[in-house]
Amino acid sequence: MSRSVIDLLATEARFGAQNYQPIGVVLTRGEGVWVWDTEGKRYLDCLSAYSAVSQGHCHPKILAAMVEQAHRLTLTSRAFHNDQLAPFYEEIAALTGSHKVLPMNSGAEAVESAIKSVRKWGYEVKGVPDGQAEIIVCANNFHGRTLGIVGFSTDPETHGHFGPFAPGFRIIPFGDATALEAAITPNTVAFLVEPIQGEAGVIIPPSGYFTEVRELCTANNIMLVLDEIQTGLGRTGKLLAEQHEGIEADVTLLGKALSGGFYPVSAVLSNNDVLGTLRPGQHGSTFGGNPLACAVARAAMRVLVEEGMIENAALQGARFLDGLKDIRANTIREVRGRGLMLAVELYPEAGPARRYCEALQGKGILAKDTHEHTIRIAPPLVITSEQVDWALERFATTLTQDFS
Repeated sequence: MSRSVIDLLATEARFGAQNYQPIGVVLTRGEGVWVWDTEGKRYLDCLSAYSAVSQGHCHPKILAAMVEQAHRLTLTSRAFHNDQLAPFYEEIAALTGSHKVLPMNSGAEAVESAIKSVRKWGYEVKGVPDGQAEIIVCANNFHGRTLGIVGFSTDPETHGHFGPFAPGFRIIPFGDATALEAAITPNTVAFLVEPIQGEAGVIIPPSGYFTEVRELCTANNIMLVLDEIQTGLGRTGKLLAEQHEGIEADVTLLGKALSGGFYPVSAVLSNNDVLGTLRPGQHGSTFGGNPLACAVARAAMRVLVEEGMIENAALQGARFLDGLKDIRANTIREVRGRGLMLAVELYPEAGPARRYCEALQGKGILAKDTHEHTIRIAPPLVITSEQVDWALERFATTLTQDFS
């Protein structure tokens, strides 16, 4: 006998740490762009697990790869080789044009690994005095929840009462190349930045910003580290968001959609200089690069390309963005987006975005608020034109709804 929603939510509240505030729905099944709750109601998923489920829920080819590999071998640790790691390296390098790959598990773990690697490169290659390496980051960034990362967050909710924090980070405004130039010192080893700030509300930098950033990093021998954990693998209508300005990062971080939502998989992709400084025993992960993760990631990358999901993200993203901009509602302050990474920012007087997300839930759409007044929209990349139009009708009625 299935348990009631009330019982499930009460049990979560009783035993679970209260570090999330989910929308009040209990999901039990997913397929493509759709998910179903325990009472059988269907919803269009407009969050995609923060872009982790870009290939759609329970994609059959990724599922088949996972099941097949799970029957053969799941984990060896990196104490031994496995027959999935080399093909994973080969395929992700060919897809992204990278030279070296460091497989990890979560996105935050990839960020931490990149921080360690660029510091090591700074000391051993660039010649920065030991213990003096500096990394420039942006205000309103979101790179994960680990202690090392939250120390350079500007969100009080993220870093409050978790210190003391590690030094070595300089914070500048996002989208301001002049501020980057002013922050660079002889001890600067890297600029760590999101191509689009997702958690901050899908903040897109000015056109030409990353072209200037690339030039500044090259001129000052600084590693440009792009956190593409949310923006990468087709989300913005390109394989990598860096391609919108035709640049190449020195270090690229991938995660989330790298497994299609089946398994935690992330990767640090780099040139030879940065990852080439790592030696046995200096960094690792028991689960990083395990055969199950590699098999899943290989299938996830394959379907992304073979099924035209990246192109579809560009096409349907433009349709979704135009449709949202056509909504005439005095609640809307701004609509932003690139590909299927979209946001609707509301005027403060319209009230919290959460109540609009809850109203959307009642109409069969699951979206999530961020920074109080912004609704994030990121459906799986397999969404169709008909499904986009269906969603737009419900966004229109919700955003023009009178909550007074």
